[in-house]
Amino acid sequence: MESFSDSYKSAGVDVEAGYESVELIKKHIKKTNTKGVLTDIGAFSGAFRPDLTGMEEPVLISGTDGVGTKLKIAFLMDKHNTVGIDCVAMCVNDIICAGAKPLFFLDYIALGKNIPTKVEQIVSGIAEGCSMSGAALVGGETAEMPGFYPEDEYDLAGFAVGIADKKKMIDSKNLQAGDKIIGLSSSGVHSNGFSLVRKIFDVNADNLKKEVAELGKTLGEELLTPTKIYVKSVLALINQVEVHSMSHITGGGFYENVPRMLNDKLSAKIYKNKLDIKPIFNLIASKGINEHDMFNTFNMGTGFMICVADEDVEKSLSILSENGEEARVIGEIINGDGKVEIC
Repeated sequence: MESFSDSYKSAGVDVEAGYESVELIKKHIKKTNTKGVLTDIGAFSGAFRPDLTGMEEPVLISGTDGVGTKLKIAFLMDKHNTVGIDCVAMCVNDIICAGAKPLFFLDYIALGKNIPTKVEQIVSGIAEGCSMSGAALVGGETAEMPGFYPEDEYDLAGFAVGIADKKKMIDSKNLQAGDKIIGLSSSGVHSNGFSLVRKIFDVNADNLKKEVAELGKTLGEELLTPTKIYVKSVLALINQVEVHSMSHITGGGFYENVPRMLNDKLSAKIYKNKLDIKPIFNLIASKGINEHDMFNTFNMGTGFMICVADEDVEKSLSILSENGEEARVIGEIINGDGKVEIC
């Protein structure tokens, strides 16, 4: 007997729409399959067999995150095929800081009303993010929650699992004074600070569609630019160069994230004149946000930082450039107490 429930539908949950959503997203999920995937969508769990060839002591490394209030921009723009990239990026960019190769990803979508075509758009972005990071989308959950979320809104979160050989894991143990800090350019605001962004721009459906001269595009287009995924370029680098430490510049900006790649005997000195500060950040600052708060909230045009020995800088810049990154030396490691100095 086909599964349906008129009673449940009258309460706002349409199980048939759920089945339609699953059918629509299958083709997107299939594109992310890697040889480790053992199950198809629809199983109670996702099974993955990792390739442990050459690993002496495999370690699983995981990370979880959501998209945050950037979703409000997607709602107002009625554009839902990019926030999935953000969701994946926020997770995989975290786990590569330990030198992990992403294996698989699972998502959670909670919405007020299951509109299958909208779910398909969301999952298409998730699948694209997975493909960009080499992770398989092995499962997820779509929860229709009428009365909890408005009908035209949803929340989106997920988690990634990666793997690294324990002896090759990256932390601050090899970091030393004199190491140089390489910054990788961001694609914009990424997925952080949007409560502040929405407030200072008084975001609404009309002003998001207006062209902004400083940006060369509409405000909505700029703000919905997906978070950059650094996985493939970083993995290419650590396979050829001894990387001493890394940091994903996410929520909390420089002041919270740079110390996470240090230890209590070393500090980081960042040179403002070396940064690639994007026009969107100058525009935000022009609304009355002081410099400390800018660096404590946003990535300021640098979405990822990598510490290498001085003698490895040129080789590192070359590898990163060959892999499509805009990379530059933005600072150095000095003796200190685990803090960051921006000068």
